[in-house]
Amino acid sequence: MLPAGALLCAAAASLPAGARSLTAIGEWIEDAPWWVPRACGFAPDPLTGAVSVPHPATVRRLLAQLDGDALDETIGAFPAARARRPKQMGKRPVLQAIAVDGKTLRGSRQVGRQAVVLLAAMEHSRRVLAQRQVADKSDEIPTFAPLLESVDLSGSVITADALHNQHDHGIYLRKRGAH
Repeated sequence: MLPAGALLCAAAASLPAGARSLTAIGEWIEDAPWWVPRACGFAPDPLTGAVSVPHPATVRRLLAQLDGDALDETIGAFPAARARRPKQMGKRPVLQAIAVDGKTLRGSRQVGRQAVVLLAAMEHSRRVLAQRQVADKSDEIPTFAPLLESVDLSGSVITADALHNQHDHGIYLRKRGAH
């Protein structure tokens, strides 16, 4: 049986290495140095001591079945916890710039199925802070507040498309301490 924790650990390790798709994550796990699967918890064969990892297609199929929002939150928690930003520079406070934008996932449109649309919040340095899938047959507006729930918005400047120039969004951002 495939250890789910080991697979998630390996998937998380592949992201800083540059894996940008489910296929790339699977290929990275297959090509990872010998010590990575051991460190992630893959069990060695009792006879040979070799650590076998799942085929990239197996990894892709398993990761595709996971809740994407939960996976993003779990994997993104570590770098978010390590990030430190200065609270002020001299006498002036430093405001964190956060961009909110939606994108259609390339290659996700299939016959009889709508394309997958993701809404992401990211620093202007390109570090993704949160990401959520937009519900089918909907737009980005109802996803805006749930996306930002896990992000510390105090002392932040939020930039977004004109679509998000909504009275309710403005009230939400002010209540959370954002500009």
